[in-house]
Amino acid sequence: MSVPYFLLELDQAADGRQEKNVQSGLAYQEGRLQNLLNMNGSEDLPEVYDYDLIIIGGGSGGLAAAKEAARYNKKIMVLDFVTPTPRGTRWGLGGTCVNVGCIPKKLMHQAALLGQALQDSRNYGWSTEETVKHDWDKMTEAVQNHISSLNWGYRVALREKKVTYENAYGQFVGPHRIKATNNKGKEKIYSAERFLIATGERPRYLGIPGDREYCISSDDLFSLPYCPGKTLVVGASYVALECAGFLAGIGLDVTVMVRSILLRGFDQDMANKIGEHMEEHGVKFIRQFVPIKVEQIEAGTPGRLRVVAQSTSSSETIEGEYNTVLLAIGRDACTRKIGLETVGVKINEKTGKIPVTDEEQTNVPYIYAIGDVLEGKLELTPVAIQAGRLLAQRLYAGSNVKCDYENVPTTVFTPLEYGACGLSEERAVEKFGEENIEVYHSYFWPLEWTIPSRDNNKCYAKVICNIKDNERVVGFHVLGPNAGEVTQGFAAALKCGLTKMQLDSTIGIHPICAEVFTTLSVTKRSGASILQAGC
Repeated sequence: MSVPYFLLELDQAADGRQEKNVQSGLAYQEGRLQNLLNMNGSEDLPEVYDYDLIIIGGGSGGLAAAKEAARYNKKIMVLDFVTPTPRGTRWGLGGTCVNVGCIPKKLMHQAALLGQALQDSRNYGWSTEETVKHDWDKMTEAVQNHISSLNWGYRVALREKKVTYENAYGQFVGPHRIKATNNKGKEKIYSAERFLIATGERPRYLGIPGDREYCISSDDLFSLPYCPGKTLVVGASYVALECAGFLAGIGLDVTVMVRSILLRGFDQDMANKIGEHMEEHGVKFIRQFVPIKVEQIEAGTPGRLRVVAQSTSSSETIEGEYNTVLLAIGRDACTRKIGLETVGVKINEKTGKIPVTDEEQTNVPYIYAIGDVLEGKLELTPVAIQAGRLLAQRLYAGSNVKCDYENVPTTVFTPLEYGACGLSEERAVEKFGEENIEVYHSYFWPLEWTIPSRDNNKCYAKVICNIKDNERVVGFHVLGPNAGEVTQGFAAALKCGLTKMQLDSTIGIHPICAEVFTTLSVTKRSGASILQAGC
């Protein structure tokens, strides 16, 4: 039976269209579609991208930028993927702060504070059992349930704002193009007009025998399915001291191994006072030693580990036995395996950090970066959030407001909390000269601590002033309860150019800890003894 000619012609046309569609799809995947369009005489057509902005990293900064950009009707994608720790720990959307940082840390710090409050309560007339036990499993379950609710909330927020979220690892494969690989190994290629790197950092390991096999990091601690028992914390960072503090606070035997100084980069006067307080409250310190080998003596939950450490100043070695070894020796930027070299983004080869302009732009104009991956910037969650929001406003809302990285307040949640804003004493001397700064300081005793009669003359307040600038306050430091709450308020004053005279003219609220800052009169220069301020 013969087929009419016009039907053959239609069939051939359909085959041609189908083949053309397949070729176009392949061309798009391979990044050749624009070239094909140009070959067809479409040189003047603007390039069409899948997204206006693709954000690599679903932490606090990346999510803030995504939600802000979505307000301006832009097509946004967030790629977030957690590479499991050597122990296999992984978590949901939200980044380090929510899952394995600020949030669980503050909650476990609170658990320790409540233990101290139970002891204090007896002096206030409450009757409690002499032996109060802590339940690690119950605490971690409650903490993880709260974190899970936050993970879910972030996913809902992205969906409501029409932001596309993929649980996939992002890696640049060419100009304006990125490969997304999910946990099953499935790959997709996406294009975007702009990209934002917000990949954050992960804990560093020592590179010694047994560290990855037997040690844990803060990435593992907050969801650890068993009580860590006798713990060695390696490191002197704020993460190290915070974790050591709350572990000791819930009743565990804790030792901190320190290579050199405590809290490098923070005011050393304050750092040393923190160390002294922790030692007085049962935390042991091994100073100027570093681990060189970790061996398993016995498997278990927890098991038993032998740690061999060497002195940093001699050939002396020591050994110790612990149930858990927690490494908190620093963090590395997650920038070396995302294809930056493919698109020409420059990084600091030693640190992996990304140099950017004051508008968070890398050396590749369409690629930006925020958060902990930035070179020379503060590694703090609120900083990343602020930078992400302001970047989105500059890109899509005509704003010209840049993130201000000066006078950023922060708090270290050690047992005796440390709040700071502005310059450390060392940095102020370096910047202005010792003869041009005045340091006002005082110890104080919180009223709440007088009844249980504990920690007298341990809390401490200090402001650093620039004499040649009308005694403008350039550094604010406080050791005491609720230090973060105290510091947040004074940070606004520092941003407004607070001077010592203005501080003195402020009437304090009585009887609270922050009141001490309105009555500081003794200077370090005078050499006079510090009078204790009563609350």
